[in-house]
Amino acid sequence: MNLFKAASTVSLLTLASRVTGLVRDQLMAGAFGASAWTDAFNVAFRIPNLLRRLFAEGAFSQAFVPILAATREREGDEATHRLIDAVATMLFWVLVATVVVGIAAAPWLVWAIGSGLERFDGAVSLTRWMFPYIGFMSLVALAGGILNTWRRFTVPALTPVLLNLAWIVAAVWLAPLFQQWGIEPIYAIAAGVMVGGVLQLAVQAPALSRIGALPRIGLLPGKVKAAWRHPGVSRVLKQMAPALVGVSVAQLSLLINTQIASRVGVGAVSWLFYADRLMEFPTGLLGVALGVVLLPQLSAAQARGDTQGYSGLLDWGLRLVLLFALPCAVALLVFPQALVAVLFHYGQFGARDVEQTVGALMGYGVGLMGLVAVKVLAPGFYARQDIRTPVRIAIVVLVATQLMNLAFVPWFGHAGLALSIGLGALVNAGWLFFGLRKLGVYVPRAGWGLFMLRVFAAAAALGGVLALAALRIDWIGLQQQPGLRAAWMAGVLCGAAALYFAVLGLLGLRPRHLARQR
Repeated sequence: MNLFKAASTVSLLTLASRVTGLVRDQLMAGAFGASAWTDAFNVAFRIPNLLRRLFAEGAFSQAFVPILAATREREGDEATHRLIDAVATMLFWVLVATVVVGIAAAPWLVWAIGSGLERFDGAVSLTRWMFPYIGFMSLVALAGGILNTWRRFTVPALTPVLLNLAWIVAAVWLAPLFQQWGIEPIYAIAAGVMVGGVLQLAVQAPALSRIGALPRIGLLPGKVKAAWRHPGVSRVLKQMAPALVGVSVAQLSLLINTQIASRVGVGAVSWLFYADRLMEFPTGLLGVALGVVLLPQLSAAQARGDTQGYSGLLDWGLRLVLLFALPCAVALLVFPQALVAVLFHYGQFGARDVEQTVGALMGYGVGLMGLVAVKVLAPGFYARQDIRTPVRIAIVVLVATQLMNLAFVPWFGHAGLALSIGLGALVNAGWLFFGLRKLGVYVPRAGWGLFMLRVFAAAAALGGVLALAALRIDWIGLQQQPGLRAAWMAGVLCGAAALYFAVLGLLGLRPRHLARQR
């Protein structure tokens, strides 16, 4: 199995998700701008997303996927199917209880994350509309973990597109209808989120059925009791305990930052949201793709006792991080105004909103390498079923991030929050890296020095082209010529990317150097 091909497949499908996501965000920016209502919506949407990190791709996946891969490697498919049924049953009933409690507790949840909101009551109502989304997405994560373990990467990588399409339809078609009916149009987006969650779960069932791994969820008390007694459930719960702490630490940092942003001023939450959406483009294309492919492979290598293969997987992942994340970080730092202006500078999203979003985007750009590297380094611990070490690191990083907020926010406002997150990610990645080295789990292969020189030289050439274009073209002034502005940005980015890879080629780096066979 060519892991580079697998990662490329996931990355390309993630690209489709990110492109449709940018379209949806453009529609949001143009229709609603950075207003009190968008602040309310972003806080409300962040609450189920926060819990999704606990029940979905966060603590649950970190605990479940390594155990699932190890069970399949050692005990075969029949035992694996029994584990899937038991875990799915317990997850389903936990989610039912969570959704009921969350809807009832919406006012307290909104107060905890955004007490300074101008549209506080609206945020509470929107939270209740969207809270069931956590249930759908957690079951989607369960399905995705199963499919990825069977090396079926396509459907899990493609499903986020359905959320974006539902969101786009809601913005284009449903929002005007809501306005005609006298309903605040932002509620149409909440309805789109719910429809998107249903669609993402629905497309997983046929894919699971084809590999004979469609979970059988127990609905009767006897079935639930039997699922609870399954030894695999207790193993997952045991692994989830420290993972929950780790993910909670990360989400606590996000909660604190949102709370601070809600008090910086109207629009701050939204500026951070739009910057975060742009920053997630490279982290999704590379970090998520590598994490999806590496975790099952690392878990299987650990189960086989293949220490050399384990180290080789990590080395391969880290080389791809440097190769692809470094030029993206350079672009966010030297070319941010063009990116924000072309994507969001329309309708209600004005020039001031562009500049405020640019500041946040540059803060994230400082730490992009760390944000992506963590997606490779953390699975190096998870696959060994060691979740406690990343948790301890995350707790220290949380404290450091908030201390940096004390220093940066008075000077840089909401952009200081993004800068703190970026620097915290670099600390996190560095600590994880040296932790793996100290354990002897990761031993860098030969050739890193030459590889780094090649990448740095190519990134410098790319940065020079982007910096020149940033200075010579009036990206704000071209608002009335959106087609020309978009064409300029596409031409500059394509030219810079072509130069980057041309320099790499001239320096001797070839595509075959990136492939890794299982």
